[in-house]
This record gives sequence, C-alpha cells and structure tokens, in this order.
Amino acid sequence: MIKISLSAKRVILLTLILNVMVFHAKSQTPPSSDIIVTGTGNVEITFIGHGSLIFRMDNMNIYIDPVSGFGDYSGFPKADLILVTHEHSDHLDTDLIGQLRKENTVIICNGTAASKVKGARVLQAGESQLIKDVKVEGVAAYNIVNMRSPGQPFHPKGVGVGYILDFGGKKFYIAGDTENTPEMKALKNIDVAFLPMNLPYTMTPEMVADAALAFRPKILYPYHYGETNTDRIVQLLKDSGIDVRIRNLK
Repeated sequence: MIKISLSAKRVILLTLILNVMVFHAKSQTPPSSDIIVTGTGNVEITFIGHGSLIFRMDNMNIYIDPVSGFGDYSGFPKADLILVTHEHSDHLDTDLIGQLRKENTVIICNGTAASKVKGARVLQAGESQLIKDVKVEGVAAYNIVNMRSPGQPFHPKGVGVGYILDFGGKKFYIAGDTENTPEMKALKNIDVAFLPMNLPYTMTPEMVADAALAFRPKILYPYHYGETNTDRIVQLLKDSGIDVRIRNLK
C-alpha cells in the first residue's frame, strides 16, 4: 500500500479544487456578440455555439436553432421569434423552446420540426413571411448526392431550410445544414452569411469558399464547424474582399 504524506494530500486536493474552478470559469464564460449597423438600428448577434444564434434589434429577440447543450440561456429574454432549420437534435430542442417561448412568440420551422413543436408555422424554400418588421425568407438546405457523398445524404433535399432575415434593408443568411447548392450560390445582396463547415455533414472550407465567392456576402461567419481548421477558410478568402469572422461556433 502506497502512503501519501499530509502535504502531498493537500497538494492533490488543491489541484483538484483549482481544476474545478477553472472548468467552472470556462463553463460560465458568456458568449460573445457582434454589432451590425442597419438602416433602422443596430442588430446584435450573440454566438451561443454550434448552430445556435441570437439576433436582437429594437427589443425584438430572435433565436436561431436554440439548443441548451451549446450554452446557458438563463440570462436572455424570452423569444419574439424562433427559427428552426431542421429536426436534428443539435438544431431542435423542444424543451428549451418551451422555456423561451411566450404567449405571442412566433415559431417557424421546416415541416418535420414543426410537427414536433406546438403552434409552429412551416416555411418552405422560396416562401417568405413578414414578422413585425422583419422579412423571413426560406432557402433550400441539403446535401448534394455526388461521388463525395454517395447514397442517402445526411440532409436530403426538400427537408431542411435556411433563412434570410431582412433587417432595415440588410440581409442576414443563416444557411442551416447544407452544402454549396445552386440555390445558395444564386443568392444576391447578402450582407451577413453564416455557412456550416464540417464534413461529412455539410461543407469543407473549399466548398464554403466556392459558395462565398459565388454570392459574395460582405461578412462571412463560418459556423457549426466542429474541429475544422478555420484558418483554411481565412486563407482561401484572403484577397476576396469578404470579411471572414471566426467566432466560437464549434
């Protein structure tokens, strides 16, 4: 039996306490935010993590794919609008939606997710709705079946949906889980884009760059990127004139 001295025990105990304190401090770090100026006021974008975002403008609180596993929502206000891109568990959290919604909260989803959320509206690709002063437009979100991803894709065409939000004349595109589809590459006048970047589910940095160079958003946020090397997309778009912003959106 190995004997441990009292001083050694104290060192071990202190180390354990410090490790717990560091972990707790990291877990309590608030998410970062950026401010985007529009013609009718500022939009504050809060980066919860992964595919989860919050947009706030003129006391309107918009939640994109809110999922409790990616951040602490307890300090945020109730939602005026909740948008869900598709039904996968890292994008749809029905319990959290129940906590965030209030009596007049509008919830917009793809068809499958809407069937799981009471009172949700369905928005399909190509359709749009006006919620207060915000226009919400649906964009197709899917994997392209090709030699890289043969067989049934993770995100079949016609199921998921991305969203374009028009705040004060500026357009914000949240792509959802998708590849660099023809519909994405045909977009026009996008000011801010969130594009997913993690194989085998969405895109490589090269595919993100291909899409971004096609529709040329002014600002690009790679998101839902897991362990993908974000330096690569910065390098690929270095001289493009596109402002690539890396935030904690693993």
